[in-house]
Amino acid sequence: MNNDFTFAIIKPNAVKHKKTGPILAMINEAGFCICALKMTLLTKIQAQAFYMVHRGKPFYDGLIEFMTSGPVVALILSRENAVEEFRKLIGETDPSRAENGTIRKIFAVSVQMNAIHGSDSPENAVKEAAFFFSEFERFYHQEH
Repeated sequence: MNNDFTFAIIKPNAVKHKKTGPILAMINEAGFCICALKMTLLTKIQAQAFYMVHRGKPFYDGLIEFMTSGPVVALILSRENAVEEFRKLIGETDPSRAENGTIRKIFAVSVQMNAIHGSDSPENAVKEAAFFFSEFERFYHQEH
């Protein structure tokens, strides 16, 4: 299952500007199955825990403020080579460098407000998915 699922967050700016539906449509059209989905508002403590890996970096405080500024949509997605394929779908972190047709090229407004987060490795996908979802909240499709 390790290479067959990934984790994503539709960020507050995209949720606020009603881009959740179009982003979910792109994810489905790219062949991903949605195994878990929830909308939530992160507390400061939750955001700090989730982004602990970035603690001490210059962008950390702004990231925490941004990620707690409104609701987010957390997702577990499945597909063969899910992490790699999802990273291709979302594009570069900097939307000005993202390829045309990627989620970030279409919906992002800046490096920080880049519309969506995607796990960067199968190991991080496991950790990040566990942060947001219990095993009871997941449905893994037999076919991708």
